[in-house]
Amino acid sequence: MPRLILLHGWGVDARIWRPLAPHWRADCQIASPDWPGYGACPALSAPQDLDALADSMAEALPTDAVWVGWSLGGLLAAALSQRLSTPRGLIMLGMGPRFCHPAAVSNATLNDFQLTFDRAPEASWRHFLRWQAGGEPSPRAIYRQLTRLLGDTPPAALPTLGAGLAQLGELGAQHLVESPPCPVAWLYGARDPLLAPAGLPPGAEALPDSGHCPMLSQPVALACALQRLADGFSHASTMERQ
Repeated sequence: MPRLILLHGWGVDARIWRPLAPHWRADCQIASPDWPGYGACPALSAPQDLDALADSMAEALPTDAVWVGWSLGGLLAAALSQRLSTPRGLIMLGMGPRFCHPAAVSNATLNDFQLTFDRAPEASWRHFLRWQAGGEPSPRAIYRQLTRLLGDTPPAALPTLGAGLAQLGELGAQHLVESPPCPVAWLYGARDPLLAPAGLPPGAEALPDSGHCPMLSQPVALACALQRLADGFSHASTMERQ
């Protein structure tokens, strides 16, 4: 019985996963907690403190589950895999070992976005939503779907969002490639404008006809892929115990 913990990325909250709800098998257990500072989850006093983040998220990230980290959520999940008991498996969705890559979002581009966010946070947030919708087959439809899900204002306070932007530039998940603490899979939209396939580990799996938001553009394909990967982790764990 797969158990999946879905972890959202920057500038959105757990509502991003709602389009997947009709497509889970009956035997799947699904949870989608908000990161601290998003939704109704209280913000951390120091949102950049990963040890405090681990303490806050410990109950929401059980070891008998597969963690699915999307975008910044993948980098945060990778960091917490070094601070909490390791999960049954980790699926990195729409994220490589690092966020910045010269063939996608360069360090200079992210730095420019951070400066713009400091000056005009709400306008920058809306721009980011359009940016990540840009690789989808129907970008305008995906942007409208994002705004219907999230509303007109950012789902987190500015200190939390500012810390998240810094983490996009600072955090890495190379340890998941070199010495993974658990089984790891890499899954991405084939048209993702924020991701460089050349920067992904060997064996990364592409979802056709989707960009950075496959939960909106390809919910059936994404739900099937996540369940299949989780089944594989569970099977491998069973074989190891035998």
